[in-house]
Amino acid sequence: MTLKINSMCPDFEAKTSEGDISFHEWLGDSWGVLFSHPKDFTPVCTTELGVLAGMKDEFDKRNVKVIGLSVDGVEDHVKWLDDIKDVSGIRPTYPIIADEDLKVAKLFNMLEGDAGTSSMGRTAVDNETVRTIFVVRPDKRIGLYLTYPMATGRNFHEILRAIDSMQLTANHKVATPANWKKGEDVVILPAVKNEEAEKIYPDGWETVKPYLRKVPDPSK
Repeated sequence: MTLKINSMCPDFEAKTSEGDISFHEWLGDSWGVLFSHPKDFTPVCTTELGVLAGMKDEFDKRNVKVIGLSVDGVEDHVKWLDDIKDVSGIRPTYPIIADEDLKVAKLFNMLEGDAGTSSMGRTAVDNETVRTIFVVRPDKRIGLYLTYPMATGRNFHEILRAIDSMQLTANHKVATPANWKKGEDVVILPAVKNEEAEKIYPDGWETVKPYLRKVPDPSK
């Protein structure tokens, strides 16, 4: 199955650094962020897990559960958490999936079906495509995915910004423009004709172009 935006997110059972989970059950009614790593004890990923640990409160505020995935076992994950604390000063408290048999990486199309059935003997380069972030909506459908090269650390502020946009646009008939941040003006959807817009926005809007109508963030 090829995954894309609005695809049903695959469900799976797995061992994690916090115990066994069933993914959809673990998500419950929350939003979710699954971010994957090609190998434990890799430099860029070590910094990423530490940064995300420091930002967990921001995800919690948005009802977003965070879970990592790495192509290694639980024992290595636990040892890696000690390194992450040494580097960042914070020990992650979110679970990290142990994908020793590569099943989850394959399920999410991050590795080919013929990639083997064990992480043993595989290097980070062998698993370099296991670098995708998936944002999962409460309806268990994929809202966003981004894949980064191994040498480029991920920007989790951008993930938060995108989640703010997705949560806003899920509840209001608006879209967010380029570089938008929470609280800034938004765009009325083209499908909302002026007659309907007048009822939703009685104070009016700024018409930049007939198809580009700006209003204040309706969630403020």
